[in-house]
Amino acid sequence: MTEPSGAHADEPHRQGLAQRLNGLRAGVLGANDGIVSTAAVVVGVAGATSEVGPVLVAGLAALVGGAVSMALGEYVSVSSQRDSERALIQEERRELAEDPDAEFAELVGLYEAQGLTRDTATRVATELTASDALKAHLSIELNIDADDVVSPWTAALASAVAFTIGALLPLATILLAPVEVRVPLTFAAVLVALAVTGYVAAWIGGARRGRSILRTVIGGALALGATYLVGSLFGVAAG
Repeated sequence: MTEPSGAHADEPHRQGLAQRLNGLRAGVLGANDGIVSTAAVVVGVAGATSEVGPVLVAGLAALVGGAVSMALGEYVSVSSQRDSERALIQEERRELAEDPDAEFAELVGLYEAQGLTRDTATRVATELTASDALKAHLSIELNIDADDVVSPWTAALASAVAFTIGALLPLATILLAPVEVRVPLTFAAVLVALAVTGYVAAWIGGARRGRSILRTVIGGALALGATYLVGSLFGVAAG
């Protein structure tokens, strides 16, 4: 696809943008879940025992199970989105083939609704229809690019890899740190990592960074605190 005339390299109007944003979104969510869920498991087990073996086994189980679960979830979710987009594209193609005049009139009306005069809307619709009628309708009616339908495989892989990377942080911290400080160090490492993922998530969505970071960090802290409390209570009971 040719780059628009006058386009800037850092502006989001290049082909494949949906694919990149979809993979990035899945990666950020996967990393965040990997950090929180694995940290919650290992901190909970560490609250119940000072032995390294149970923490390692629980952490690895959480990592593998979580990565597979995230990948499957993303694949199913994005596959449904892709199937819906393909169905809409096929329906629009059918309408253009069966009644092109009505579709042209609809296109003119849509451009008029965007604030163009009747003459300008007709001229724009005429030129776009001559270039690629299907693309013109998909863009203004459905905000879909037929050449940039999201891939479930990209989302699944990004989510699984990011989950694994995120999960390795709390797992490595709690296994390598001295027993007497392993829980506080894991808390600190996790909260810093969550602040980073919160920032990136806000950047992707164009949201306020501070609020996203605060929300992510507070949620992670509550999860860690709750699981550590449960582990400690079970450890005392078992002892």
